[in-house]
Order: sequence, then structure tokens, then C-alpha cells
Amino acid sequence: MSLVSTTRAGSAEVPREIGPDPAKRGPIARGQRARDRIIRAALEVLAESGLAGFTMEAVARRARASKATIYRRWATQTALLVDAMDLSFRPLPPPATGRLRTDLIELVSALETMLGSQPFPRLLAAMIDAAERDPALSQLHLHLTERRRQPLRDVLAEAQRRGEIAGTVDLELAVDLLVGPAFYRRFIAHQPFPAQGATTVVDSVLRALRYTPINPPGRTSTSPVT
Repeated sequence: MSLVSTTRAGSAEVPREIGPDPAKRGPIARGQRARDRIIRAALEVLAESGLAGFTMEAVARRARASKATIYRRWATQTALLVDAMDLSFRPLPPPATGRLRTDLIELVSALETMLGSQPFPRLLAAMIDAAERDPALSQLHLHLTERRRQPLRDVLAEAQRRGEIAGTVDLELAVDLLVGPAFYRRFIAHQPFPAQGATTVVDSVLRALRYTPINPPGRTSTSPVT
């Protein structure tokens, strides 16, 4: 059975920081609250211990639940991993400025914020490691990555429809150019993001795309792109 087919939408929000000491938690509740708590515990274990330490036993200890409770909801460790990563890799909300440059700066800035604070970078590193080892998880990683790329793709496609960038622009390459510097800086160079990093990246890419802003009625251009 395909591992991707086991993905289910989670309803809990992913905590920005690793959760409290599990010893301080009360007994696990039932129903949806139980599921949410196990998912959060799974994300914490994955962020702290990576794929090698991601076991049903470790998740059960972190959630203060029995393994039987977990197995009633997830038949395999992989099924639990799929649901946990599905929750963690939710796409960013679409921007609403209505202007290509400011929309892109908003999205790239949000990406830098996610990559600059835990637990997301550790979760992403664990997922990349898992994808290298398991072809089915590789497909899941591709699916989750495409979901995160979609807001940028949508903003660029809308700009094409407005005539702000040429219809011949390769949108996939444009997305690569927009997000690539953030991933390189975080995972390869291990450098902090500069204060105006997102703006610099966006303006450089827009220059390469020969961006021609079209202002909505009543607005004047604020774009420095030339």
C-alpha cells in the first residue's frame, strides 16, 4: 500500500518550540485531543532525535501514552511519520498585497523566519534524511515540497496573467531562484539571514525576469526594481 495514501489532515497547530518536559504532562486524553498530542510528541521526537530515534516507543514515552494507544491510530511507524510531517509542512498562507514584489518579499521573508527558528529546520533535515533512505518517503517529501512551493508559483503565475513578467518565464526556475538562497544559507553555509535578505533576493530575481510593475488603480509604484 502506498505510504502517501495514509496521509490524513491534522487539525493541531505545530508548536514553534519543542514542547515541555513530558514528565510534567498529565495522562493522555481520548479522541481528537489524544491524536493531536501524539502528533506533537512525534514531531518533538523527530526534531530532537532524527529518523534514527523516531520509534513508537519513543513517541509513546514523550506523549505519556501506551504503544497500544498509538497503534490503534497508526498501524505502522511510517504511517505516524507521514501524518506528523503532513502537519508540519503546511503551506504558508497566500499573501494579499496584490503586487508581485511585495507578495514575493512576504513569502520569502516567511520562509526565512521558518528556517531561522526551531523546530522546523530539524524536522526538515530529518525528512530529507528519511527521503534519501526510503523511496516512498521520497515521494511524500516531493509532495510536501510542492505544497510549500505552490504559493510562490501562484503569485508568479498571476503576475504573468497581468503582464508583469513575460509568459515565457520558467516559473519553476523562478521559484528555485527565490527559495534557493535561504536553504543554502541555512543548511550549507550555516549563516544567519541578513536584515534585508528577502528583499535583496526578490529584487535580484525580478531584475532577471525583467519585471514591469502594473499598479492597481489609485496606487503609485514603490518598486525599486530597474
